[in-house]
Amino acid sequence: MSLKYAVLAALLEGEASGYELSKVFDVSLANFWPATPQQLYRELERLAQDGLVEARTVQQERRPNKRMFTLTATGRAELSVFAAEPPKRPTAVRDELLIKIQAMDAGDPEVTRALIEERRGWARGKLDRYRRVRERLLDGRGEEEYLRTAERVGPYLTLMAGISFEEENLRWCERALAVLARRVALG
Repeated sequence: MSLKYAVLAALLEGEASGYELSKVFDVSLANFWPATPQQLYRELERLAQDGLVEARTVQQERRPNKRMFTLTATGRAELSVFAAEPPKRPTAVRDELLIKIQAMDAGDPEVTRALIEERRGWARGKLDRYRRVRERLLDGRGEEEYLRTAERVGPYLTLMAGISFEEENLRWCERALAVLARRVALG
């Protein structure tokens, strides 16, 4: 899959500037499809050239003009076709930390412990951020009410996948740190 479909899906939320879109990616899509702002801007230009999004310029005082992007009917139709297709390949984990863990017996256990603690910190931070986004989406409603009445549930479901992923990251980090602590204690 290309970044193209992630951008089109993000624009289902409505018109957005490249900056606003990068913020959407940061809180809702980065947990499963990260992109830098530069990648987003390049992709938006390609999508506009292909007629999948429409761009308009908004004049601003004391700031550079900004371009706002919206999904076109053609873009929505292409996104619909994409959403109906099965994924081309199953999920694959590519995680540099896991390679380092695989190789840890050739290195310093304290360095490995520090790397896992760093991962645990990142996971906690992301989990906190995702939970804040969840509370904003729910806006005082219970989950069942939200899922029954919200205009769109896709962003919520992907957010829940991100929460589950980071919760599992935390569980793994705690387990790995406990194993390392026991090994050190056994000396």
